[in-house]
Amino acid sequence: MPMPQEYQLAAQRFDAFVVDARDALGLATRNQTYTVVEAVLLAFRRRLQPDEVLVFADALPPVLRAVFVAGWDASERRPGFPDRDVLEAEVRSLRAGHNFAPDGAIALIATVLRHHVDRDRFDKAVAKLSPDAQAFWEDGHGAQGSRAGGAQ
Repeated sequence: MPMPQEYQLAAQRFDAFVVDARDALGLATRNQTYTVVEAVLLAFRRRLQPDEVLVFADALPPVLRAVFVAGWDASERRPGFPDRDVLEAEVRSLRAGHNFAPDGAIALIATVLRHHVDRDRFDKAVAKLSPDAQAFWEDGHGAQGSRAGGAQ
């Protein structure tokens, strides 16, 4: 059996995601962008049950999946989803001295992410999560899936 294409093209597709995220966030570098992406994924992961972490991870492209689960410790779990301002502050707190997350970073990453996933697979995975978890991934226009996007 040949290596799946999603693994063969993982680096190129991750690079395309980072460029799109950098542009959406208005940042200057890939390193700044990576910090924001990682922080958004961690803020989300901390609020999921272990089985939900795995369901969501399976809907991500390979490199984003690896970032999402890297260093995962189920004991880091935090109860519930606080309001968006609290989540945004948590995003900015990761490597705070080097974090340039703009206001609305979560929604911006949600919008970009939807352009770089298999939308059907992603939407099915998110639909298995709580309403608050689903709301986390609403795009900048407040509606899941409101834009057409390419599958990765």
